[in-house]
Amino acid sequence: MDQQRSAAPQRPATRLAVGVVSAGRVGSVVGAALTRAGHRVVAASAVSDASLARAARHLPGAEILPAPDVVAAAELVLIAVPDDAIAPLVASLPVRPGQIWVHTSGALGADVLRPVRDAGALTVALAPAMTFTGRDEDLERLAGISWAITGEAEARFVGEALVLEMGGEPEHVDEADRARYHAALVYAANHLTTLVNDAAEQLRAIGVANPQRLLSPLVSASLDNALRHGDAGLTGPVSRGDAGTVARHLDALAGTGIEEVYRTMARRTAERALASGRLKSEDAEGLLEVLAHPYKEETP
Repeated sequence: MDQQRSAAPQRPATRLAVGVVSAGRVGSVVGAALTRAGHRVVAASAVSDASLARAARHLPGAEILPAPDVVAAAELVLIAVPDDAIAPLVASLPVRPGQIWVHTSGALGADVLRPVRDAGALTVALAPAMTFTGRDEDLERLAGISWAITGEAEARFVGEALVLEMGGEPEHVDEADRARYHAALVYAANHLTTLVNDAAEQLRAIGVANPQRLLSPLVSASLDNALRHGDAGLTGPVSRGDAGTVARHLDALAGTGIEEVYRTMARRTAERALASGRLKSEDAEGLLEVLAHPYKEETP
């Protein structure tokens, strides 16, 4: 990465006319970020009421056109549609040699744009490492984030220039590694949302009126510890080898729908705790036994 950054990236010689296909949660915000960087979003495709509203809010200067007309009007084509829709969409659109084509999928590299590249366009995969909710703060969250860049040499330099213009940090990812890269992001971000909401649901079920307020400092501190200290930031009964507590958790969660998720995550946590030395092997035996079998607490 540092070696690649040592050479001055090639920046677009002039401000580019940008076409956004389509003005969804990602496309409208990235289009707005390019506008802040000095480019001009001249056209966008939008069909649903939500997309039309986003285009009006984030891309007020853009003409709303069908996708082929958006591409025809653009020097920089921004493809921001669901992953599985990119290949058939690209195959259906006109290409002008010398255009720059960018897609924002995290899971796909530049190969999905091969027909466009074969037609004479410069192509690059440019995915922001950020979640998009459709709320106004999405645009502000782009500042300082990393973007995964995949493409051939010249395309990577152009992608890097665009990312730097938008205030981001370029991260070059090889074509073959895109799926694994994206899986890591989804594993962390999407699953975290599920875990937190599952935990809030359990608390709400036992009468906690505001589980979000209760969880916020705990989860925030845990995330901070994980990012700053890695496995050394791990706390809790698994890292202590407290098999009895974990067994009671599993018993309490029976029938809630998350017992097996807890079991799987606890087993993976134990593996990491063992590998990092946080959990001693002799303390792990009882814990792993509990995680392997359902638990029922004895009653007198």
